[in-house]
Amino acid sequence: MRKLLLASIIIIIAIVYIGRLSYLQLLDNTNKNPLNDTAINAVYDYPERGHIYDRNGELLVANQPSYDVMVIPREVKPLDTLEFCALLNITKEEFEKKYKKARIYSPRLPSVFVPQLSKKEYAILQEKMRKYEGFYIQKRSLRHYMTHVGANVLGYISEVNNRDLKKYSYYQSGELIGRQGVEEEYENVLRGRKGVKFIQKDRFNRVIGPYKDGVFDTLPVPGKDIVLTLDNELQKYGEKLMIHKRGGIVALDPKTGEILALVSAPSYDPDLLVGRKRSKNYTELYYDSIAKPLYDRGLNAMYPPGSPFKTVNALIGLQEGVIDESTTFTCYHGYRYGRNSFMGCHCPSGTRNNLRRGIEASCNAYFANTYRRIIEKYPTSAEGMNAWEKHVESFGLGNYLGYDLPTGQSGKIPDADYYNSVYGERRWFATNTLSNAIGQGEVLSTPIQLANLTATIANRGYYYTPHIIKEIENDTIPNKFLEKHQTTIDTKNFEPVVQGMYDVYNKGTASLLRIPGINIAGKTGTAENFTKIEGERVQLTDHSIFVAFAPVEDPKIAIAVFVENGYWGSRWAGRIASLMIEKYVKGEITRTDMENYLLKGSLEEEYAKPLSGESFRINDGKTFVKWPEKEVIKQPTKKPLP
Repeated sequence: MRKLLLASIIIIIAIVYIGRLSYLQLLDNTNKNPLNDTAINAVYDYPERGHIYDRNGELLVANQPSYDVMVIPREVKPLDTLEFCALLNITKEEFEKKYKKARIYSPRLPSVFVPQLSKKEYAILQEKMRKYEGFYIQKRSLRHYMTHVGANVLGYISEVNNRDLKKYSYYQSGELIGRQGVEEEYENVLRGRKGVKFIQKDRFNRVIGPYKDGVFDTLPVPGKDIVLTLDNELQKYGEKLMIHKRGGIVALDPKTGEILALVSAPSYDPDLLVGRKRSKNYTELYYDSIAKPLYDRGLNAMYPPGSPFKTVNALIGLQEGVIDESTTFTCYHGYRYGRNSFMGCHCPSGTRNNLRRGIEASCNAYFANTYRRIIEKYPTSAEGMNAWEKHVESFGLGNYLGYDLPTGQSGKIPDADYYNSVYGERRWFATNTLSNAIGQGEVLSTPIQLANLTATIANRGYYYTPHIIKEIENDTIPNKFLEKHQTTIDTKNFEPVVQGMYDVYNKGTASLLRIPGINIAGKTGTAENFTKIEGERVQLTDHSIFVAFAPVEDPKIAIAVFVENGYWGSRWAGRIASLMIEKYVKGEITRTDMENYLLKGSLEEEYAKPLSGESFRINDGKTFVKWPEKEVIKQPTKKPLP
């Protein structure tokens, strides 16, 4: 009986073990990764990336075939290295470096050895690949740019690096990922999903066939097409007008927050970053530390907003009840405050300006008085400053706005804590911060923030988050782009400011820029421009700034233009903004005189001054220094321009 019991126990245990092993071996696929088996190779099938279109259906980015030479290091047999290098047009040193990198990544997984062969290179190589065991050619697609503009918006694709491999489990070494612009922001949408086939080999490394009859194999899923809010013709025109200039243009549809144009100058042809030439071209662009073509000035460059910021102070003054549209201040060719401080402007001495006239003439005295009244309305300067700061930030200034592009700066709007840290608590007053009244001092903004401010004024008090995505194939755009953001300013307070901006075009600082048949509201601006040379703070030529929206009665476009070292607002930025508006609203240009001026004009000599020993003002505003001899030349104070 005991022998029967013992035999029964042994048989039962054996049946349990056999059953469990059979289940695990034949039926259970849970957590089983074929790549963990050294006898199995994965062959990936890469999908086409989604196409990119502009708002009018124009194809901007498509795909073209590409061929990569792949290597599986453990399968490589002795070969004629010099012959192979000659076929691939690489040196023996490059061969050894690439092979070593592939072995470090994985001896048994495929790595890209030489990427992105041309059709001609592929045709020469494919017939001879059988001689080189462990190497094979894999087909995939590269980007094909149908436009030569908008590089900062579109972005590019390149191989994943070690940081990407650690961050994203989806990618394998040598695969491509979106960089910058919409290629990076919408990578998950555009890339699709790669397919994979698992191939089983025997102990002699011979292919047996599909692993488990292909049960783990998947088909590639193409990337989704996307439609951008960008108007490619407007983008093209903006980049054309900015040739030989540096700066940024941002144009929005105020009714939706859609980005119509996002120009950064100087720019580059996006085709430069496609194929095997990408690395060399990128290096040249990256190390151009003077023109900075890879630097998106529309999103990253922080400038003092200058006189366009006066519109914000006007609105806050109206909301706080410290002025109304009939309030007047006398201007004595500027505003004098403190012991020796003077904020000059171009109003004739003794001029009395109301709100509309103050905006039209860009009167510094009017807005200095308004700003003081805002801050001094409260028991302490700190309370006044925080109330002012909350109003300003409700326009989207001082933050990243939440747009759908992967780069940007927050700008800067100071608050009481900032000035407490500079001067000490209760040791500063409105006059210490008076530069904020005219958009100088501590206030900084990016072109996209200033364009959003202009759109908010066009809408009489609200804005939609600026965005570049219009449609996603078989999907919806994020809800946050459909939400309205209300400012702290009542709608009724916007109309006198809008009328003042309308006067700027009709009888004020931009009266020479009028476009026939379009009612435009705008504001000129000039911002002081400082840099450091050999540790000294040096003042260069002022930046030219202009904001505008049109038509006044039914706004379709709001725009901000910054031109570095552009002297004053109407000289460069105002002309560019006016023509961009005409191009978008009319679809044609009638002010050919203005267009010719911009196309022929160049600021390259201005940008060369710091490199060529020109003269600059140092920070007292009166003393010029001839660089590099540092010869000091006294000059009269330069008056700030509107």
